[in-house]
Amino acid sequence: MKYEDLKFKIPLESSTYKEDSEYIIGSITSILDKRKASNDNKIIINTNLKLGLPLENINKIAGPMIEAWAGEVFSGIRDIENNEYKLINVEAQERLGMSDIILQFRKGKRVLTGNIDVKATANDIPNSGKGPNITSFARIRTAYVIDPDFMFIILSIKHKVYSERNKKTGLVDGIMEIVDYNAYDLKFISDSDISYNPALGTGQIQIKDIHYVAYQYHTTWEFCQLLDHKYLHSSRRTIEDFYREAVKNKWIKN
Repeated sequence: MKYEDLKFKIPLESSTYKEDSEYIIGSITSILDKRKASNDNKIIINTNLKLGLPLENINKIAGPMIEAWAGEVFSGIRDIENNEYKLINVEAQERLGMSDIILQFRKGKRVLTGNIDVKATANDIPNSGKGPNITSFARIRTAYVIDPDFMFIILSIKHKVYSERNKKTGLVDGIMEIVDYNAYDLKFISDSDISYNPALGTGQIQIKDIHYVAYQYHTTWEFCQLLDHKYLHSSRRTIEDFYREAVKNKWIKN
């Protein structure tokens, strides 16, 4: 059996996909820029610890907190009627969902949907969150077949943590400050920046270094082929493994 002999279902994205992706990423970045410019980019953690939080371990809880912060930022914009970004819907997703937040923007007569995966990295810890797991190979591969315009956006947020004594309580507050962020459409990340980790289920799609990502335009079908290539070139996977997943997830024609 050869990969080239399989009769694939070939997903064809809309002609406006690239423009729509840039619109959503631009809107996300603009929203966060405005939040940072207003100096409202901090998460303050109040405790009754007189010596403050153990900063060497605080990054273990940073991910969920920054994800919640991002959700509140976008929800605050959505709640402004006729907001300048045309953000009309924000939905937090279940913990094991493919994405963390779904954002919907109105663009003309259409509604654009972005599936946002929030990744937190510590600005002051070398290699923090450098090569994160992004999503399951089978899950994302199937999503692109079901919806060729499926938009999966990685929102990488850098933070730094420090302590300040609260003048009112006399206790030490932990401050988690958002210092930088970047948003990437997974489908437009370069071939060399994407890797495949065969551990866990059908394997995980990873970004080699989330702090330094190059863009490369792919159609949906080109990206599916790239994912397949990464899977098949893993030492743990065979064409028989791939065929089993392809049949199970309906990537090929009957």
